[in-house]
Amino acid sequence: MAKFRIGVLTGGGDCAGLNSAVKWVVKTAMDSRLEKERGIQCEVLGIRDGWKGLVLPPPDTFDESQHVCCLTEDIVRTWDRHGGTNLGSSRTNPYNPKDYRVEEVKKHIEKLQLNALVAIGGDDTLGVAGQLASEGIKVVGIPKTIDRDIVLTDYTLGYETALNVITEEVDRLRTYAGSHQVVFVIETMGRHAGWLALEGGEASGAYIILIPEYDFSMERVDELVLQGVREGNRYNIIMVAEGASPAGYSTFTKKEETDEFGHVFLGGIGNYVAQEIEKGTKLMTRSMALGYLQRGGAPCAYDRRMGRYFGIAAVDLIIQENYGRMVSFQNGKITSVPIEDIVGKTQTVDVKTLYDTERLNGRRTILNLPKQ
Repeated sequence: MAKFRIGVLTGGGDCAGLNSAVKWVVKTAMDSRLEKERGIQCEVLGIRDGWKGLVLPPPDTFDESQHVCCLTEDIVRTWDRHGGTNLGSSRTNPYNPKDYRVEEVKKHIEKLQLNALVAIGGDDTLGVAGQLASEGIKVVGIPKTIDRDIVLTDYTLGYETALNVITEEVDRLRTYAGSHQVVFVIETMGRHAGWLALEGGEASGAYIILIPEYDFSMERVDELVLQGVREGNRYNIIMVAEGASPAGYSTFTKKEETDEFGHVFLGGIGNYVAQEIEKGTKLMTRSMALGYLQRGGAPCAYDRRMGRYFGIAAVDLIIQENYGRMVSFQNGKITSVPIEDIVGKTQTVDVKTLYDTERLNGRRTILNLPKQ
């Protein structure tokens, strides 16, 4: 029976659903019944800490025990109920022009005798995978990001769990806001795409939702807040994505330096909006950035299931020798798309169909009903 070795890694920000995907890569690859049907006996190696696990140390001093772990069905049996990533992650970029380490990655893949590699990540991690694929490395991708901003897929691992976290945290903050008659501004993640803020706000009943796709007016925000008070609202919840900004302003950043993929560290818009509301309305206003809470916790049922389906599909692509592709979920079905078609693109909120610019909230009309 032919032998086949698969490597799997998780890169970028952690989120729920990653361990489920890894589990089902392992279980599908090593399934004894499927092995007989395929005539291929698979082994799966977990690469620790994303691309960093294939970059450090130099190939001639590479210690497999520190950077690679052998995965079996028994080892991963309970992984789907765990949050985060048991393999670890990093934002290492082998193609970083200031620290180009692609040759080390290729040498480590050769040293580990990997016949194929599964990369689970967002645009940055999959961008590296796409470049490696173009250079002959046999790689397939699985999409994950709580921002759900990868194109050509209707779902990315971690998103639904993050929405659940947002909804739960808003429910808790309501007790404080209602007790003290406070306007509460909650900052979510979402660099270029406002999905978390929009759908998290819709799920939690936020009064105002501010997203990166629409530059808002603080005057309009104040008007809506005061209108809510006149209508009897004891308090208001305002949801704002970290990448949102008022008209005429650039995005708010925590610090000037960038990560290895050139991204600045966003943050501060929630505090700014709260301060401006308090100045403009004289109402007590507080802010809170949910930050890494959105990435944490055990995966919800949906992320456990999608991790399963994505992991199985990734192995299917490998067995079919259909490399250079990312598993995708479109129109209710699991499929795949070329990795090169998703890199450098962002799936953003369609303001015309999904956002009400007058209410600064989700749409109140959904169906195009025929006139009677």
